[in-house]
Amino acid sequence: MADGRSGDRVWALDREIVLSRVIDAPRDLVFRMWTEAEHFAKWFGPRGFTTTIKEADIRAGGRLRFELRAPDGQVWDSRISFLEIKRPEALVYDHGLDKDDDPDRFHVTITFDEQSDKKTVITLRQLHPTKERRAIVIGFGAVELGYQTLDKLVEHLRAQT
Repeated sequence: MADGRSGDRVWALDREIVLSRVIDAPRDLVFRMWTEAEHFAKWFGPRGFTTTIKEADIRAGGRLRFELRAPDGQVWDSRISFLEIKRPEALVYDHGLDKDDDPDRFHVTITFDEQSDKKTVITLRQLHPTKERRAIVIGFGAVELGYQTLDKLVEHLRAQT
């Protein structure tokens, strides 16, 4: 098994999903869309999904609790537990269901790289607890759904400028 390193964590490549996109917006603005709950709620989730914030304490050691509702009405009570916030370069958090013992919780590192004063490269790295869990989330469309979410972010950013 090949491993890479990110900070103090070992990244097992067979448990990782990576999404990346160049966004036509300044890095500070893109970062704010992830760290201001009122913006996050307007774009987060795949096409047709809505996000309702239950609790927002967006700081290292804080958490974001929200309801993600699918078009068919199915609801996922979700939680992001922030481990590190480096404004405006990176976010590091654990993401899963809104319960303390979620065995499928995954680790996320998002980097915001300034390509120019008007472009940002966003790279989202998910580290899943097992390679089997990674295969399951890829199987239900996590990569496509992740890119739909980034598309919604871009649409929301366009509405801000």
